[in-house]
Order: sequence, then structure tokens, then C-alpha cells
Amino acid sequence: MFTSIARTMVRSSLNLSVRPAVLPGFSHVIPNLAARGVTGRMFAVQSQLPHLPVPPLEQTLEKYLRSVKPLVSKEEYEYTVKMVEKFKTAEGPGNQLQQFLEDRATKTTNWLADWWLHVAYLDFRLPVVVHSSPGIVLPVQDFTDQEGQLRFAAKLISGILEFKKMVDNQSFPVEQLGGRPLCMTQYYKILSACRIPGRKHDSVVVYPSNEPNPPKHIVVIHNNHFFKLDVYSESGKRFTDKQLLKQLYRIVEKSAKRAPPVGILTTEGRNTWGKVYEKLMKDARNKESIDDIQRSIFILCIDSPLQHTSPEERFALVSQQVLHGLGSQWNSGNRWFDKTLQFIVGNDGACGLNYEHSMAEGPPIASLIDHAVSYCNKPTPDRTAPAKTTEVKELKFVLNDSLKADIQEACERIDELVADVQSSAFKFEAFGKNFPKSQKISPDSFIQVALQLAYYSIYKEPGATYESGSTRMFKLGRTDTIRSCTIETTEFSQAMQDSNISNNVKVDLLRKAISSHREYIDSAVRGEAVDRHLLGLKLAAIEKGMNVPDIFMDTTYSTSVTHKLSTSQVAAKSEAVLTFGPTAANGYGICYNPQPDQIIFAVTAFNSSPETDTNKMEASIHKSLTDMHDLLLVTGKAKL
Repeated sequence: MFTSIARTMVRSSLNLSVRPAVLPGFSHVIPNLAARGVTGRMFAVQSQLPHLPVPPLEQTLEKYLRSVKPLVSKEEYEYTVKMVEKFKTAEGPGNQLQQFLEDRATKTTNWLADWWLHVAYLDFRLPVVVHSSPGIVLPVQDFTDQEGQLRFAAKLISGILEFKKMVDNQSFPVEQLGGRPLCMTQYYKILSACRIPGRKHDSVVVYPSNEPNPPKHIVVIHNNHFFKLDVYSESGKRFTDKQLLKQLYRIVEKSAKRAPPVGILTTEGRNTWGKVYEKLMKDARNKESIDDIQRSIFILCIDSPLQHTSPEERFALVSQQVLHGLGSQWNSGNRWFDKTLQFIVGNDGACGLNYEHSMAEGPPIASLIDHAVSYCNKPTPDRTAPAKTTEVKELKFVLNDSLKADIQEACERIDELVADVQSSAFKFEAFGKNFPKSQKISPDSFIQVALQLAYYSIYKEPGATYESGSTRMFKLGRTDTIRSCTIETTEFSQAMQDSNISNNVKVDLLRKAISSHREYIDSAVRGEAVDRHLLGLKLAAIEKGMNVPDIFMDTTYSTSVTHKLSTSQVAAKSEAVLTFGPTAANGYGICYNPQPDQIIFAVTAFNSSPETDTNKMEASIHKSLTDMHDLLLVTGKAKL
């Protein structure tokens, strides 16, 4: 969802190493519930989903040229036109590579899925923290002490396990987009899953619920101590909230003092962490502890208190807490960032999660959040408790001098990264998605055009933009890029800077900007966007042992995939917002949750960039949304 093609590395060999469930193959991940007498609806239409298409070459190249035109000079654009013409001629490589993709599409469930898992995630060598793994801020809870923290944590565990039950039994309803069913396989890849570091590339592991001896435990981290907590009895019956609460109290009592932050090693660059991981795994006790972490259903992080002075500061601080843990002196060591799901509970009502991104996009996570938050807000249902809980087991680590030095180096590097990340999280409360809906406008298109206006108002030029567009209408579909910066959004943004242009002209330009964005969304969800097709052509050349075509060496291509705005809408019913780091050194990461009467935003940038400032961007977003709202009301042109 958030990974830019510009920041990824491509290997010539793309062999997937996964254990014990093979990914991304659907049949290896979905349990056979028919054998257990369960009739599930979750995957009832999975076999009927179409395969991801390979768009016509000419169509993609035309869209590509149109998308880059506002981003480059006239001379650069004319050169790019020549590169495109050269690419698609009979003598050029385009048609040969297109045929390769079309052949690949006939032989695979999804021609992109395996490539994308590697290129976007497993071959990505920067730290997953900030650069890849999003954090999600959950609604603030009403507890202010450790007792409330642990009571909420116990209930949160039960809410997540209720969601897991729906997934395991396939009772979760099939999601739809525009009346068409979506691929649901990502739901089976978020629980009991973990990323595993390697020296050059990573792998992933998933433990499906239908395997022999499936995971029955979670891992709880407190004061950097790791504990294995069984949440099911030997017979498979789930422990009650009261039983879980007692176990959490035992964990806190056993970990009153901070331990060496072994988990902080997972914040390292992937090559470095891969080497240290090999050293850790040489000791039998370390290996046993890490195996328990990787096999766990999810991780619960019971965090140390934070210091804040105002509700606004608290919201921004919690967004940093869930994104990176705030550094070695706070909670960055109270994590295992390779784990797909880490739920975070502070002792002041702050809570959220961090998720490793290779397994899924935001919507399945948002569904889990909504279910868990709803469960926590309801009275605890009466359930018969299993007779006896199992003993809490602390997961020990044996650390020699070399590993202690590795931990110290990791502490220094994460502290540098944390200091470099500027974060802003805020609620725009003047209106929410109901306003654009009342004007017959797509809320997402309205917000995206507002982001274009916000950026242009600061920098007086357009910026390449990534918006995540779902391709889950197709088997194993994930995302494609919605190129939200268009000729039309640029013309609208330019006009809004000029007081001599009438409001009627401006609203007509807004109409065109909204329409251009909506059209690109529609093409993306049909599997006909630009970026994944171009990536496939590039990877096809590499796999065939060819030189990378000139079209990809052109500076225009680099400009178009260096995203000054990396954005995503992750809608949730609860007051949650997702946050992630920028994908360009001089760019912004912007996520938003449009609710009926407010829009929740999280914005990040790097302090090391003299060009970016989240405070300026926050103010510009406020102004852009307000100006567009007022423009529509003043002109009275409701239907765009």
C-alpha cells in the first residue's frame, strides 16, 4: 500500500522462501473447512474471481505520458515521448516484454503477486520501521493507570480472538467494491504470521489454523521482556477475560525492571538484522524464544507511560508511539517489528498497533480494528471458563558481548531515525465525508484534490503522488498506484493561486480535477493503471537477461515514481488513523480516515529535509479543504 517502486530493489532471482505455509498461493493458506463440516461463506466466490489482466501496451504508455506531463519540463517531456516511441516500435523491447507478461498471466494465478511480494517487501533492505510498516492509532480509552491498561488489554485480546474465530470458520462476509466481490486471502495472512530477516532478502512464515498443532498463544512484551501467553486451553477452549487479566498481572509482576531491548534489533536495516539474526539463532534458547515469537497469533505490547501536555500533543505523540516506539529510552525495544500484528496499549488510554506490511494492505487490518474496538465497547459476554490456565512462560535470550554491542548499535540508529521523523496527527472537524457526498462528489477524490492543492500552495509546483488503489477484485490482488497528480489537478491548483480567476472558472476546473481522479481510480481497480504494468515490463526484462529498457532509465520515470506525496485512505468506523513514513527523502506520508463529520489525518516528513514541514502541510490541508468547501457553496454548483 505504501511502498514506492522507486525505493525498492529488484533481484534477478525471485525464489520465494516461506515456511510452513507457502505464499502467496491461495490453496496453501486457506484451510479446508469442508472436511470439518463447516460451510463458510468467506471464500464462497473465490474461485470465480478473475485473474489480474495485463493491460494493452499502447494504453498503458498513453496513460504514462499523460501522467508525467505536469511533472517535468517541456524538453524533458519531449525526450520521454521519444523514449516511449522507441520502446513500443517493432525493433524496441516493448512488444516482446508485453508478450512475456501475457504468457506469464496464463500460467499463474496472478502474474504480479510473487514479484510484488519480493520487490515491494522482502527485497526491501531499509528498516521496516517508518519506511514500510504502518502504525495505527486507535480511539483513546478512558483508563489512566496500569489496572485499566491491563483490563483493556485483556478484553482487546478477546476481541481479536473473536475476529480470528470468524476468519477460521469462514463466517466473515465477502467484501465488495462496486457490487463486485473482493479477494479475501489477506485475512488469512495477518494472524499467526511473521517476517524473517535474511542477509540479502527476507522470507515470511504463516501458521494456518488448520495445520497440526496450530498456535494457541500470543506473545506479550513488557519492559522489553517477552512472555508466551496461552490464550486457548489444551482442548482448544478460549480463556476468559478474567483469566487473561490474571495472567497479564503475573507478566507485569515478573517484569518490573527493564530487560536488555532485544526487540530493538528488529528496527535495523534488513541486511544488518539478517546477520545478527543468524548469530542469535546459534543459541538453542534464543532459537526457542524466537520460534515462539514467530508462531504466536499476535503480539501485545504493554507500553511504558508517555509524557504529554495537551490532547493535540497526545494525539501526535501516540501516532509516533505506534509508528516507531519513540526510541530506545521509551518503547522501541518493547516491540518485535517483524511480527505482522503488534497491538500496543499504553497506561494512559493510548492504544494502537503496528503491522508488518508484506502480508496485507490496510482494509483487512481496519476490519479487525473495528471488530476489536466494538467488542471492547460492549459488556463482556458470559462464557464458561476452561478449568485451568497454563503457566506464563518468559522467553529468555542469551546475549554475548557481540550481541550486546549489536543491541547498542541498534539503539543508536533507531534513536537517529526517530529524531528524523516529524509527525502530525489531527482531526479536521469543519466537515467530513458527508459534505462531498451531499455535493455528489466522491469523498476520496475530494480529499485527494485537496492534497494536490495543499502541496501546490506550498511549493508552487505539482508533486508526483502515490495513492493506494485496490486490485482485490482479482485473485490475490493487492494494489496499484493511483497517480493523483494529473494535468487537471495541476490546472485547478494553479487557478486557486490567482485571485483574478473567477469562482465559476475555478469550480469548473475543480469539476475536471475530480473527474480525472475518479477515472484513474476506476482504471486502477480494473487492473488497468500504469505502475504495476510498467514494473512488470521492467522485471520481465531482468528475468529474460535483457538490459533494462531506456524508458526506465529516463529521469522522467524516476521523477514520476519519487513520490512527494505518498497517500492512502484507510477508512474505519472507529476514530482510528493509520500513519506511515514518507517514501521520498523530501516527501510526505499522508493517511486519512474520512468519517461522516470529520476527517482524521496523519502526516509525516523527515526533519533532515529542509524542504518539508508537517506543520506547514497540516495548515495547508486545512486551508485547501476549507477553500474547496467554500468554493462549492459560493458557486452553488453542487453536482460534480
